[in-house]
Amino acid sequence: MIWNEQDISSADKVTRLRMINAITGIKPANLIGTQDASGRHNLAVFSSVVHLGSSPALMGFILRPYGEVPRHTWQNIQATGHYTINHIPASMTQQAHKTSAKFPEEVSEFERCGFTPELIPGIQAPFVGESTLKMGLSFISATEIPLNGTTLVIGKIIYLSIPDEFIDQAGELDLERAHSAGISGLNTYYSLKKIGQYPYARLSDMDHENSPAEDLDQPS
Repeated sequence: MIWNEQDISSADKVTRLRMINAITGIKPANLIGTQDASGRHNLAVFSSVVHLGSSPALMGFILRPYGEVPRHTWQNIQATGHYTINHIPASMTQQAHKTSAKFPEEVSEFERCGFTPELIPGIQAPFVGESTLKMGLSFISATEIPLNGTTLVIGKIIYLSIPDEFIDQAGELDLERAHSAGISGLNTYYSLKKIGQYPYARLSDMDHENSPAEDLDQPS
């Protein structure tokens, strides 16, 4: 299949959604937990979470245009200033996907979709009890993207929960051990498998690897 710019713009909406959302490859699968000013819980699946920096520890995610459907996640973040990002266990992707349904504001996706809200003192948003990797964030900023009406929401990580057994001997997080899921497109989920782990890439190391081997048979 080959699409030029005209093919992309003229494709029917569903076909274009499926292709353009999937072409970037596997994306992180997360559940974002929030609560409103009255303490009612909300949970929604997101595949747009992205690391923005580690000092300070910033994460971003993309909100679709406000006019399409009510944005309970965004309303709650504005009300409390807090939200949680929770990895989706590979064993619970079907339940997680159900949170994308357009539930009324008064209905908790935690209850309807089979997840347990977990509260941590000092954070005004529920974590997902079944998630093994989770982050608590405080809202920093929101930048609207005029090109398509989406919004980049940026938060600072103020709490992390990572089981010790998910940290390998090199001190790095092993997502295969965590059994976290990934998402392609809008509704296809994948499990994650580690392929390799490599040292920091340095030109000096690569030059050494590519240099001709010394002839050990030559006399000294």
